[in-house]
Amino acid sequence: MKIKPASRSGSVLMEMDADDTDLLADTDRANALAPFKLKSILVPMDFSACSKKALHYALPFARQFGASLTLLYVAHIPYVGAEVGGIDYALIETQLRTGGMKEIERIAGEEVGAEIPTRAIVRVGLPHHEIAKAAKEIDADLIILSTHGHTGLKHVFLGSTAEKVVRHAPCPVLVVREREHEFV
Repeated sequence: MKIKPASRSGSVLMEMDADDTDLLADTDRANALAPFKLKSILVPMDFSACSKKALHYALPFARQFGASLTLLYVAHIPYVGAEVGGIDYALIETQLRTGGMKEIERIAGEEVGAEIPTRAIVRVGLPHHEIAKAAKEIDADLIILSTHGHTGLKHVFLGSTAEKVVRHAPCPVLVVREREHEFV
């Protein structure tokens, strides 16, 4: 069996010979090839090209296992001290939630389509905490997220959300790097 990228985004092409068709005909043997089941995949999004890449990795997993996708956007509002007045945090949060939901629903419609059951969630808080919390609440079998690959001082000051998610997630995490060879 040979697997290669297909011309359609998020798809793969499988070339099989006569020996391989026997494997697919026998459902017991086909189930033995997939020792685990994925029913729910969580894909955190920050609307960057890198997070869309993680979504493109999630699509073949969802198709192969018949899993549903949950797209999650976490808005982080950095609260400043009381010495800065006049900031309406409630208004900012409402605007971030509304704008985030519109964008995540647009991405779900354009990138995923109707073939895969998909839902959108928007939360406000620390991204790594909200991602791990959402994964637990929806009983996610897998989290697929991207990393921007910050190194050096940027990594020291910004930290790595992906790294923190890996440490706190209640399920396996697939981290998609911004720059890597493609296999999807």
